[in-house]
Amino acid sequence: MVKAKKYVVTKYFAGAPKRGDFDIIEEELPPLQDGQILAKAEFISVDPYLRAYNSSKTIPYDQFSYQVAEVIESKHPDYPVGSRVVSHEGWRDYIVLNPNTKPGDGALGLDTVYKLPDMQGLSASLGVGAVGMPGATAYFGLLEICQPKEGETLVVSGAAGAVGSLVGQIGKLRGLRVIGFAGSDDKVRWLKQELGFDHAYNYRTVNVSNALKEAAPNGVDCYFDNVGGELSSAVIAHMNPFGRVSVCGSISSYNEDPTQMPKATILQPALVFKQLKVEGFIVTRWLNRWPEAFKDLIEWIKSGKMVAQEHVTDGFDNLYDAFVGMLAGENKGKAVVKV
Repeated sequence: MVKAKKYVVTKYFAGAPKRGDFDIIEEELPPLQDGQILAKAEFISVDPYLRAYNSSKTIPYDQFSYQVAEVIESKHPDYPVGSRVVSHEGWRDYIVLNPNTKPGDGALGLDTVYKLPDMQGLSASLGVGAVGMPGATAYFGLLEICQPKEGETLVVSGAAGAVGSLVGQIGKLRGLRVIGFAGSDDKVRWLKQELGFDHAYNYRTVNVSNALKEAAPNGVDCYFDNVGGELSSAVIAHMNPFGRVSVCGSISSYNEDPTQMPKATILQPALVFKQLKVEGFIVTRWLNRWPEAFKDLIEWIKSGKMVAQEHVTDGFDNLYDAFVGMLAGENKGKAVVKV
């Protein structure tokens, strides 16, 4: 018998998640049946959506997220021992998986299991980052929804995060003028000096409208929105006619009381008079096309055209710290825990 450890959410988060909202429990895993595999986690992802989905779950629940795991026992011919898989089994060190299981109703495709792509020498940790769900999010959220054209201006909020940092780089590869907003001067320097953003600003210390007048005097064509709130209202007010907004998340409000959500400047005048297209998305819409994104992303990273920055925390016992640190903006690039 294999003993597994996992994090169980026992309380709904009130504001920032607290250590007491989780229990770490042990369980014995059952013997494998035909078609199943036993996998040991190597890298576990922490992401903003883990906070956003908390209120929609019934507690107690196992803390979900993506992980890369090595197959250590197999009764499935397509998943031999030593191969690696990506699953949404979350904060646990061992898991029995049935790769033939199809995503369940209402699961948004998150509970699918797939083989880690051929990383061509890149770290397997990228399987929960730039060559995983966040990479696919950046790729399809920008290219499919914004449909940017060479020479256009793109603004990215949450630009130093796992998704935003990739969105900006994909924009540069597609010939866009890219402006990023992040939460510290250090992140601003990183965006400009290492990732090649044309302009970057600390939204905590600048007037966003004035910054956009300086960086985008001819207006904004595409906006990739990770944060919502007043920052997004200011960007949308600065957009050109027929601009496109890809709404990925709303980090600014995830820790707020749902009954007392913060207010932001009304958007309808800009949406109507500039005839803007605003579309939210969940990346599993393109689940069957993720390999297409992974192929391009691996090529860009290997060739040096893209930086896949990671913020790595060591240790299964430090998952909580990595999670709240990511929500507080301590990471540049993808926050991941090495088990």
